[in-house]
Amino acid sequence: MSDEPSHDPGAAEAMRRSEAAGAGEIPVLRAAHDAHIRIGTASWTDPTMVAPGVFYPDGVATPEARLRYYASRFPLVEVDSTYYAIPARRMGAIWAERTPEHFLFNIKAHALMTGQPTETSRLPNAIREALPGSVREKSRLYAKDLPPELLDLAWTMFLDALEPLRSAGKLGAILLQYPRWVRPSRASAALIEDARRRLGDRPAAVEFRHRDWLADGTRDRTLALLQRNGLAYVCVDEPQGLESSVPPATAVTNRLAIVRFHGRRAAFWEGPVAKVSERFRYLYDAAQLDEWLPRIAELADRAEEIHLVFNNCYANYGTTNAAELAGMLIDGRTVGE
Repeated sequence: MSDEPSHDPGAAEAMRRSEAAGAGEIPVLRAAHDAHIRIGTASWTDPTMVAPGVFYPDGVATPEARLRYYASRFPLVEVDSTYYAIPARRMGAIWAERTPEHFLFNIKAHALMTGQPTETSRLPNAIREALPGSVREKSRLYAKDLPPELLDLAWTMFLDALEPLRSAGKLGAILLQYPRWVRPSRASAALIEDARRRLGDRPAAVEFRHRDWLADGTRDRTLALLQRNGLAYVCVDEPQGLESSVPPATAVTNRLAIVRFHGRRAAFWEGPVAKVSERFRYLYDAAQLDEWLPRIAELADRAEEIHLVFNNCYANYGTTNAAELAGMLIDGRTVGE
């Protein structure tokens, strides 16, 4: 099947369902216990999403116009590009300027911050040029490859870039997504505690990618670790039955709760893919979204703020499911308009 939205029958189905759900603004919703619920997607710039006739109206074709249009429809977005490259401070300022007062950005932590490799060529010049020669020649680097002072600089530059968002009250949370080789251990706990120390009082959330973190023998310790460090637990909807499969359990470890919807495309979840969009090209049906209504109500009983983020942001899949879930929450009386 073609990876182009125009040749994907699922995109046509999503378009039909999107029109049925309505194309109006999704406000910040308020649950029965006064918890605020924000719904959004994990991208507003995916190539499949910006393709003509998919999500953006004709004429909405510049970066500024797209962000302004997206922010007129949703109160939240997750930024994934920061995982691959440390942003410049001016970018954070631009994002803050182009969005309404109530809008929030969740920012994915850079790869070096969560034990994952990064492309050397995408590091800021100040870091890349200071690398020892033998390290600079590597195509990919881990945090352990950097001298401590350069790893410190990477953290400092990343957090400094977010200051305009933080100052504007638009920084929702920094997402620390740990890879599946980060398993429950003292070393992993120390890695998470170090991240908390470096983040200071900035809001942050943790997503795990190994099932052992939520296994019967470790679940309580995992949640206690996050609660002790003031870190939100990220609930997930994702393919099950794999090493990286975390169950769709609900848990609240501080005032913020996050749910990330990755889709359920199990055959593509762990293996190599030609394009990353293949992994998340999944359109939830109504019954699958309905499964989350009681779970979201449970989160609203314990959290002050809930972020529902659709990472199935291939074409119009994520935006459609986000609008549908918002309608379900309102119709099901989980929230009031």
